[in-house]
Amino acid sequence: MVKVRQDAWSHEDDLLLAETVLRHIREGSTQLNAFEEVGDKLNRTSAACGFRWNAEVRMKYDNAIDLAKRQRKEKKRAMLGTTQQSRKRVSLPQNNEEDTIDEEADTHTIPVIEEPSITMDMVIKFLREVKKDYHASNQSKASLEHTQKENMELKEQVQSLEKQLAQTEKQLSTIQEDYQVFIQIMERARKMTVLDDQGTMPTPAFRMDKNGNLQQLAQGSN
Repeated sequence: MVKVRQDAWSHEDDLLLAETVLRHIREGSTQLNAFEEVGDKLNRTSAACGFRWNAEVRMKYDNAIDLAKRQRKEKKRAMLGTTQQSRKRVSLPQNNEEDTIDEEADTHTIPVIEEPSITMDMVIKFLREVKKDYHASNQSKASLEHTQKENMELKEQVQSLEKQLAQTEKQLSTIQEDYQVFIQIMERARKMTVLDDQGTMPTPAFRMDKNGNLQQLAQGSN
């Protein structure tokens, strides 16, 4: 059956809605359950009941809602206390049943798991492992420092060799220049010697190429 009621809410409807919601709060239920219960009674949807409660009715029952919540808490405390007392009563032996309970406990002993005890050998072994790890760490550190030192020395050697190479290249350039000057001097001396021996006879001319070799020039060429 579909709920399609759309008439206005009466005072009795609002009162039924409020009483039902407050009862559900006291009993620890939810407001949704209260809305469904009222909807079944008034042939309305639970959504319509919820809207009516939040929009019109709830503000009139603030004190009653707080009281219902306190009653719910007190009820929970009372139920919890009753449960604890019941557990205590069950755990306590009564009259002559104490011996029977003790005998049953002996026959159903719960095994106790013993924790492994720490012996001196275990402590010594642990300390030795720590010492071993410590030495290994120190060796690794020393090896790293040695490698870094060798790296620095190699860098210094490379820089020194680069300086020596630059100086050698500079010296080679100077030697080449001196060699060119020496060749020119020798050429001049040779020309002077030929003139002295042959008088005014024309002498062959020479020219030095880029590689420092002498080439004879043809007569009449400049």
